[in-house]
Amino acid sequence: MNLEYNTKYPSVDDLRKKAKKRIPKFAFEYLDGGCNDDVNLHKNTKEIRDVELIPKYLDPHGGSTLKTALFGHTYDAPFGIAPVGLQGLMWPNAPEILAKSAHKHNIPFILSTVTTSSIERISEITEGKAWFQLYHPTEDRLRDDIIKRAEAAHCPVLVILCDVPTFGFRPRDIRNGLAMPPRMSLSNILQVLGKPEWTFNTLKYGQPNFETLKPYMPKNLDLKQLGLFMNNTFSGRLTEEKIKPIRDMWKGKIVLKGVATEADTETAIQLGLDGVIVSNHGGRQLDAGESTIKPLTRIAEKYGNQIKVMMDSGMRSGPDIARTLASGAAFTFMGRSFMYGVSALGKKGGDHTIAILKTQLQQVMEQVCCENVKDFNQFLKK
Repeated sequence: MNLEYNTKYPSVDDLRKKAKKRIPKFAFEYLDGGCNDDVNLHKNTKEIRDVELIPKYLDPHGGSTLKTALFGHTYDAPFGIAPVGLQGLMWPNAPEILAKSAHKHNIPFILSTVTTSSIERISEITEGKAWFQLYHPTEDRLRDDIIKRAEAAHCPVLVILCDVPTFGFRPRDIRNGLAMPPRMSLSNILQVLGKPEWTFNTLKYGQPNFETLKPYMPKNLDLKQLGLFMNNTFSGRLTEEKIKPIRDMWKGKIVLKGVATEADTETAIQLGLDGVIVSNHGGRQLDAGESTIKPLTRIAEKYGNQIKVMMDSGMRSGPDIARTLASGAAFTFMGRSFMYGVSALGKKGGDHTIAILKTQLQQVMEQVCCENVKDFNQFLKK
């Protein structure tokens, strides 16, 4: 087992604690928090950890491999980096750091429409291997232009988001006056002054902006104006009629992210989509909903042989990934875990987080006698 990581931080929880000390409070709370009362945020991880695996100690074992085939490509692990908005606010240049690490370690990186690096820059870093997540615009013209840019950047997979018909109600962000760039209240200024390394790197790389959206945005928006722009540009429910022209335009693979029911999965299959990501946006949208692991289990059992069923939200470790794969996921994605890593360790954070997750997952596979990721369901306690 190759221990490539910094042994001072052998878990994602260690990285979270370090990140909390290293970045301003308003940035950490944006990363760490859910919506409303954080009920679903905590339920996500708790209910994943209710899943138990059964080891087969006396079975013959020929070794374990993390390699996983997905959409015609064999990745080196069954997990990737989920799309996260405002990444450069949490740690300067974070999307580029994580994209480089994903490319180096041969795992997928998904770029969000509302993060702080452009489609073109991330494509350059990953040699056209990054996936792109589309927040569906209200205007067809804007939708088509963004999709054409993703196609020109050779993104192999387009991820369309369905779980943001309205933006989540997040009390911390409201109190913190979160904007791009952040509103510099006296409290925020004091937070920034208390984090000199974050401040130095922000000065080095410049104020974070929505780089993919920059060509379409008025300049120098304050918090209220930014909120109006986002609501006017991206408000509206994703429907079958909105997905159909995207399917016609996009020649690569299409994945629907934010799926929480069997009915929406069946619709995705009927529309000719290639995969779904069962997700509740990391507990940031609907506090009264289910955790992710419950619908994943039902959806994978019913539709896993018809469409690629994947999951994000709630995983924080290799054993969590193992539990999710055993519950039927063909692949997994993690957002906060990687952002804790890069916020804690800067340029080394992506490599470090990938290394500890690989090491933890490899240990689980060898412990239970699982040789291939696709066989994890054989070790699920039912």
